[in-house]
Amino acid sequence: MHPNPAFRPRQDDLAALLVREIGFAAIFAATPDGPRVAHAPVVLSADATTLQFHLARGNGLTKHLAGAPALAVVQGPDAYVSANWYADAATAVPTWNYVAVEMEGVARKLEDAELVAQLDTLSTLHEARVGENPPWTRAKMDANHFRRLTSAITGFEMRISAWRPTVKLSQNKDAAERERVAAGIERTGHGALTHLMRQLAGDKAGT
Repeated sequence: MHPNPAFRPRQDDLAALLVREIGFAAIFAATPDGPRVAHAPVVLSADATTLQFHLARGNGLTKHLAGAPALAVVQGPDAYVSANWYADAATAVPTWNYVAVEMEGVARKLEDAELVAQLDTLSTLHEARVGENPPWTRAKMDANHFRRLTSAITGFEMRISAWRPTVKLSQNKDAAERERVAAGIERTGHGALTHLMRQLAGDKAGT
């Protein structure tokens, strides 16, 4: 989390909304071999208290994760900010605008039925997002082949004990300065971050 409180979202549901919208996380944990990270699609529960994901059995985290504290990080759009875009470039320095949500908790291993339910949830959600009609479902697969594939992965659920979101969108600048930065970022092709700046950057500044 960024230490400047200006970059913490005021909206209580924004962090959960970002996790659901992005849907992909880096999972960090300590292992006897040192710190490790894995990357996985995630499912946030309806009440935003748990985060589910699955990893390959051969992943360096998998055999150490059950019962261990973990950190999940969902990263949104980001972009470089040139000091030239500020009104007073002589006193400004370059920086980086970005969106990131950290979630901390203890992971537990899922039962087989829970893992299958997670996979069904993921495919249902993302088939709808990509507009497949009819959507892919596991009913299209040979059941034995599906079981072989799922035997190669392990599902986990992390009960979230702490949320640490950062939405760094130039909220510490006035409205005119934010728009100059947004326009500069837009010129570099980072449309998603520009959109968030224009929608959310006034959240803390009150302008």
